[in-house]
Amino acid sequence: MSEPTDEETPDISSRPESENPSDEVTLVTKSPTNTSNPENKTMEVHHHAHHEGKKSWKSYFWEFLMLFLAVFCGFLAEYQLEHKIERERAIELAKSFYQELKNDSITAGIKVQNRLKQEASLKYLIKYFKDSTLTNVPKEFALSFEYGISFRTPSQYEPRTIMLDQLRNSGSLRYLKNEEIQKLTGDLTVAIKNIENRQELESENRLNYINPFIIEHYDYDFDAEMKKDNKNIFDGVLNYEKSSELIPFHLNGLESVDRKKIVNILNFYLGNVVSSTRQIHIQKYIEINAELLNVLRNDYHLN
Repeated sequence: MSEPTDEETPDISSRPESENPSDEVTLVTKSPTNTSNPENKTMEVHHHAHHEGKKSWKSYFWEFLMLFLAVFCGFLAEYQLEHKIERERAIELAKSFYQELKNDSITAGIKVQNRLKQEASLKYLIKYFKDSTLTNVPKEFALSFEYGISFRTPSQYEPRTIMLDQLRNSGSLRYLKNEEIQKLTGDLTVAIKNIENRQELESENRLNYINPFIIEHYDYDFDAEMKKDNKNIFDGVLNYEKSSELIPFHLNGLESVDRKKIVNILNFYLGNVVSSTRQIHIQKYIEINAELLNVLRNDYHLN
């Protein structure tokens, strides 16, 4: 067979256009769906998320329950921590308060013993001034004069109230939850105030009656002898009491001594001032102090 000639070769360019041009356009534009279209993907994801976000009431209930339990457990932990801190603070305060009360109780006991000695000295002086000679007094008279009316500091009771004031003024007393402790602390405050008031009365009595008597009749040569070698008057008299030495004591102004008046002054000072302060007010303080120590010891296991 002979090859086709150029003349017989189909001329594509000369081919007539399709009668239906739209068919050709359709063929050109028709293409596979583009699955990577971002807009389509976004719509699909959105549709999927909307489908998963739909929750039942049980899901909401469990979420609420878990949130509630988390908050509640946090509250319990904070409450326990706060309670622990308060308890530690209470133990700290109780220990300090207990130690202060214990020291004060020891001091109160010493002051009571000093007052008993003062009362015994006053009784001796009252008896002596009634009917004994004043020109040549014995050693016991000199010692009784010192312990009975010359000395004041050994019988003055001033409890330390650092912790007591802190508990009352700062509101720290609330840490000591025991109502009995709070009540006794109030009672202790009143007892201390009563002691202070009574000792103010003692000071007034001394100023008006005892000091003028001392200034007029005391032997200041004897006083100088007691303070010799740089001793204070308290140590000097104590050493003299323990020794067998006899140092003369001469009452000054014997011509102006009014025995009856002196006896009345000393009786009043003994009964209405020194003795009553010890028997009523200091004793009341000692009792309250002992109760507080007992409650603190039991509540906080203190020694």
